[in-house]
Amino acid sequence: MKSIHRFALLLSLPLLLSSPATARAASFDDNLPTAEALVQLELRAQQANPRDQCYLYTELVHVMTEVAGKQMLNGDVDQATATLKKVNAYARLIHMDLASNSKRLKNAEELMHHTSYRLGEYLHKASNEDRDTLQATLKQLDQVHDELLAQVFKH
Repeated sequence: MKSIHRFALLLSLPLLLSSPATARAASFDDNLPTAEALVQLELRAQQANPRDQCYLYTELVHVMTEVAGKQMLNGDVDQATATLKKVNAYARLIHMDLASNSKRLKNAEELMHHTSYRLGEYLHKASNEDRDTLQATLKQLDQVHDELLAQVFKH
């Protein structure tokens, strides 16, 4: 009887370890927002309470990274470059001390980890001429992720 309980626990462990942020990230990957919804998310992040901004900007960076990846894969390189410039700007905002006083820090860290991973996937699929922009953005996101992770361990 104990072995059945252990087996059931082992089977359910991945479900227990999965987080809402990871599930939310997966749903973002499948359903990209409209341009209007993206503008609303930008406004929501800008007008949010300072404690909420880190997560909202991380969410915005994630969505915009997905949009840029899709644009690049569809051959719209100029639009993807413009989107990645916005990603860099929002990543700088996260970098500039937003993480030190924020709620949902662990969720922001997990989402940024997923975002960096996705951008790395797009980097492997990109043409040689697009790689410089992607690598620069990935470097920025990795740095922000490292800082978020340090903040998580600090708390």
